Amino acid sequence: MSALAMESFWLNKSACDDAERAYYEKLSGCKVDTLVTGLSSSEEMALVKKLNALETENKQLKKVTDDLKALVLSLEARVGSLEGGKPAPAKAAAAPAADDDDDVDLFGSEDEEESEEKKRITEERLKAYHEKKSKKPQVIAKTSVLFDVKPWDDETDHAKMLEACKGIEMDGLVWGASKLVAIGYGIKKLQIMCTVEDAKVSIEELGEMMEAFEDYVQSVDVAAMNKI
Repeated sequence: MSALAMESFWLNKSACDDAERAYYEKLSGCKVDTLVTGLSSSEEMALVKKLNALETENKQLKKVTDDLKALVLSLEARVGSLEGGKPAPAKAAAAPAADDDDDVDLFGSEDEEESEEKKRITEERLKAYHEKKSKKPQVIAKTSVLFDVKPWDDETDHAKMLEACKGIEMDGLVWGASKLVAIGYGIKKLQIMCTVEDAKVSIEELGEMMEAFEDYVQSVDVAAMNKI
């Protein structure tokens, strides 16, 4: 009898399997496609477990995605604060025109004060420079000149010719040594040295002034010239 009882129990095995499948479907929240209804009970259970595992994995992935999204937003906020903070609200940015004018005036006043200070410092430095420069002795440019003064003939009075030439007096002109040099046929030329200040005396004009003594002087040439 017990054997028959067992046999009668498994007669409704299909119904039990359907009930078990329905239970797992309800538990997993999904419905197994009708194509797999021919699977055995163990295969269906394995399939349900796999679906449950996938659902769990999907939830975990969603949680990881949400965490990453929150982290990115947090990093963006931090970078924004490091670069100058969050953008000011539109209302705060749109300040009244009167306030803008006041700000401009204030900055302008500071710039003007700095400009005046720089100008004052520059003027003081320039003044000190010019005072220091004015105290330094200025170098006077001078030139040493050797003139060749030629007479008309051998009868020219060289003493009077020298006296006439040295009689020229100018500011910045200093006469030096002189000598007679024979040039042939008994004629001698007068070589006379002088030092002139370049800013005060023109060498060309000085030669013309000596040539003006026509009674003694035929011509005047510059034999040598050196800057001092």
